[in-house]
Amino acid sequence: QVQVVESGGGLVQPGGSLRLSCAASGSVYDIKAMGWYRQAPGKQRESVARISSGGRSNYADSVKGRFTISRDNAKNTVYLQMDSLKSEDTAVYYCNVELWGPIGYWGQGTQVTVSS
Repeated sequence: QVQVVESGGGLVQPGGSLRLSCAASGSVYDIKAMGWYRQAPGKQRESVARISSGGRSNYADSVKGRFTISRDNAKNTVYLQMDSLKSEDTAVYYCNVELWGPIGYWGQGTQVTVSS
């Protein structure tokens, strides 16, 4: 099977930065895309950023200009560089791995808290 593990979450002050990492391991033969979602209490889970194996990326309007998604296909790893963080970015961030099928896998989530 496929295991998805996120890391890099934590507590930062407004205006600070974090970099999240997500590594997929196991029976990973063909990844179509990897992306980041987030969910705050009482809110719908939303797509934050997504990048295809070919390098095409997209972002939610709320994070454009502040977040950057990148990937290392050889390592089956995706990163989310988060700059100029706001309190509104506080959420559990989940990594999603899309395989051709379509089949998707989720990580357990990592907490990002932006607070003074």
